[in-house]
Amino acid sequence: MTDIAAVKAVLGRIQEPLLGKSLADLGWLQDLSLTAAGVLRVHITPGYAGAGAVLAPLMQAAVAGLGVGELQLDEKAVIPRAAPQGGLPALERVKNVIAVASGKGGVGKSTTAVNLALALSAMGAKVGVLDADIYGPSQPMMLGLPAGTKPGVKDQAWFLPVLAHGIEVMSIGFLLDSDSTPVVWRGPKATGALLQLLTQTLWGDLDFLVVDMPPGTGDIALTLAQKVPVAGAVIVSTPQDIALLDAKKGIEMFRKVGIPVLGVVENMALHVCSACGHADAVFGEGGGERMAREYETVLLGQLPLERQIREQADGGRPTVVAAPDSPAAQHYFSIARQTGAAVARLARTDPKRINIVFE
Repeated sequence: MTDIAAVKAVLGRIQEPLLGKSLADLGWLQDLSLTAAGVLRVHITPGYAGAGAVLAPLMQAAVAGLGVGELQLDEKAVIPRAAPQGGLPALERVKNVIAVASGKGGVGKSTTAVNLALALSAMGAKVGVLDADIYGPSQPMMLGLPAGTKPGVKDQAWFLPVLAHGIEVMSIGFLLDSDSTPVVWRGPKATGALLQLLTQTLWGDLDFLVVDMPPGTGDIALTLAQKVPVAGAVIVSTPQDIALLDAKKGIEMFRKVGIPVLGVVENMALHVCSACGHADAVFGEGGGERMAREYETVLLGQLPLERQIREQADGGRPTVVAAPDSPAAQHYFSIARQTGAAVARLARTDPKRINIVFE
């Protein structure tokens, strides 16, 4: 009969590819059991959601010669808390705030933000979205919430987030009279309203709050970066040189306020003709990778220029929900895993950062 201790030792030597440490060093391996029929059941507690998809094939290959036939992997992520920048107090019910930002509008920042949030949620994390794009709030529409949706109020002091596709949502769009009502506010008033939405919303116990930031590095974006406790930022850009120039300014802004850049998402990287299959790099190629290398961060993923992604977001069912098995959705899942791993890496390696786990 196979020695379960030997199996655990073999599994413990597996190198987790996104964090670069062995499973034994990470302490993720928990209960192991092996049935007489050769079915190995393994319970892991990874530090980021979705790790099982990366680890399962590695584990299966590692134990193939030890009398193990089938591997059954039970995954329950334990998301750590990464301390925010500049000693800002963390939000009481939110472990990690992730800012999704772009140097300019029109690069797919909001679409990336909502699919990132939904992918994290689908992999087991507890997730919320704050639509901080105050002059162009789009998350209510992208999440399929009917016009006129309003948040609940508790004790005349707290907004209750709206639920959509399993995630909590708050947006300035909920407080406007209609979708076509413009927000005609100067910077200080707009910033104050957003900070109020963030701090006076009764969020659940969230692993991640994804903040869809305003585009650019203007007053609102800068003030939010200085006053909102952020674990890290994801920068979205197209490969186009002009977009990359503006995206670099976004990276520099986060650096100035001490917010780690978790990585770069290159959107609209390639268009494949649906009629002939010809692939065309409409906005150029390799720009996101060069920018990530220049700023010593990672390229989280490259997303295609695809009509369905736009149609699904416009229809209130973003790609991760509408077509979870599609190649585009798999890109979003990969980006979500890498983003979660980047937060876990910060929490483990930065001595100034604390690691608090909600039970």
